[in-house]
Amino acid sequence: MTTDASWVESMPAIYDRQLGPALFGPFAQHLAGVAASFEPARVLELGAGSGIATRALRRALPMAEITATDLNPAMVAWGAEQVTDVTWAPANAQELDFPDACFELVVCQFGVMFFPDKPAAFREAARVLVPGGRMLFSVWDAAEASEFPAALVAALHAVLPGNPPDFVARVPHGYFDPDRILSDVEAGGLEPEAVEHVVLSGRAQTARSLAEGFCLGTPLRFALQERGALEDLAREVGEEMTRLLGEGPIDGESAAFVVTARRPN
Repeated sequence: MTTDASWVESMPAIYDRQLGPALFGPFAQHLAGVAASFEPARVLELGAGSGIATRALRRALPMAEITATDLNPAMVAWGAEQVTDVTWAPANAQELDFPDACFELVVCQFGVMFFPDKPAAFREAARVLVPGGRMLFSVWDAAEASEFPAALVAALHAVLPGNPPDFVARVPHGYFDPDRILSDVEAGGLEPEAVEHVVLSGRAQTARSLAEGFCLGTPLRFALQERGALEDLAREVGEEMTRLLGEGPIDGESAAFVVTARRPN
């Protein structure tokens, strides 16, 4: 597992609390609504992380059997404590340890961007889906299309002008070309059904809490540690984000693509 996809120690808790309401919660509700429209009985969630989308899926699909998975053991442990009425398991999306044709729906909220071999992950999703089953996933648009990540990127350039980390733009916000996404989906044996560009608003308590979430709760942490004292850099990024976004509770729009694809009959 590379540092670009690592969450360890306290990172899942910080990620969940500081970034969940601002970035992931609104899209979890949207994704769960789409998932419910398919009325699946058995659901597999990939890259479930701290369980933000899992919680929304559980509410939207109260009768479904939901299996939530993540590559990171720390995320699985944290998520299992937050959402207790689903099955949790560690899993590599590119090598799933599930039988063929055992789920009606595979869901992945903002995890596909971290898969090294995306067609392989889509191929595995197709394998575990029943004929006619669907994969539903979301990926972020470019960083500049979302207010909070855009402010973070600007703050990193201001604090570290000679060597700003590029993790945010390169990985979580680096897979936003619909043509490339659809090509990868088709290479994995799935038939694309829809690509929806979705813009939703989230709220953060402060810009400093956002900076803490990004700097201490995501793999950006490892890049910052290579450049100086982590706590000091996180504080400086928070000060710069406050200058850009303002004090107090702040609202910001985020943009993503929501993709639906189907396993052929």
